[in-house]
Amino acid sequence: MRHILRCPKCSSYTMKEEHCGKKTVNPRPPKYSPEDKYGEYRRKAKGLS
Repeated sequence: MRHILRCPKCSSYTMKEEHCGKKTVNPRPPKYSPEDKYGEYRRKAKGLS
């Protein structure tokens, strides 16, 4: 089964593995877990806290 992917360079959506000469990424966020062990570190790395 193929999924929709996003190009990090131009932000367009595609089903190809490569677009604009870059590897496409999964646009979906990670699943939420109340026991998120690394959430605090991720927010600090993004500059959100």
